[in-house]
This record gives sequence, structure tokens and C-alpha cells, in this order.
Amino acid sequence: MTSPKRVLAELENDFRAEVGVRLFTVLAWLPGRRVLHRVHTSHPAQYPVGGEKSVQVAAGWLATCIAKGKPYLGVDRKAVREVFADHVVIDRLGCGAVINLPVRVDGRVVGVINLLDAEGAYDEDSVRRAELLVPAAVPAVEALVHKLERRNA
Repeated sequence: MTSPKRVLAELENDFRAEVGVRLFTVLAWLPGRRVLHRVHTSHPAQYPVGGEKSVQVAAGWLATCIAKGKPYLGVDRKAVREVFADHVVIDRLGCGAVINLPVRVDGRVVGVINLLDAEGAYDEDSVRRAELLVPAAVPAVEALVHKLERRNA
């Protein structure tokens, strides 16, 4: 059996080839704690594995991805600034567009895949192509969520 970490690394390469990405992260959703826990990253110095984002109020991309289970598309720097508190770091990495993709199991969100690239790099077609790759992440993200839930129990 391939490890979840290896699956996510391979998936990062698939997203890079099919959609394009400068910054790639995968977050496990832990609803009991209302936390997004980073389980994979292309930039460990800026966004280390294990980092967490507390989700007190689901608004913007969080409401779209977690509450509604739908992708979020931000096509420019203005959109990135509006939804990310860490937009300065994102801008320094040359990113000005984002696609956030929910990872769903039986209709419930278990995680989020984040793709960031240069301003204007993404459009609705990019979202459609990216959505086709998400199912490959499901077993890995689900396994990591279960591991994190057991550890925090």
C-alpha cells in the first residue's frame, strides 16, 4: 500500500502538470476542533506540515469549500488579499490566483486542496481540470484525518 504522504506528493506533481501550481498545500478538516491541519506542502519553510488554521467563522473560501463543498476560485491578487490573512507571504511567492478544492467522502468534506499560482493563471476551465484530480486524494486525506482524530482523542 502506498503511504498517504507519497500519494499527496505524486498528486502535487499531477496538479503541477495538469493545471499549474507554484504553491500546493493539502489540509485535513477536523470539524470537532474546527481546525484545518496542513498534511502536505510544496513550501515547508513558509507553510510547514502540521500547521493549523482555526476556523471560527466559515466565510469566503472556507464557506464555499467546507460548508458548501464546492471549489473556490480567486483569479487575482485582490481576491487572494480578501480571503487570506497571509497574503503578503503568498504574494512574495509570486502567487496571485487560487483554487481551493474540497475533498469529500460520502458528501462530507474531509479536507481541502489549495492551488496557488501567478495572477490570472486560473479560470473556470482550470477548476474543472483540477476537480478531475481530487478523487485521487480521497484515500490519503481520509487516512490522515483518521490518524489525526485518533491522536487528538
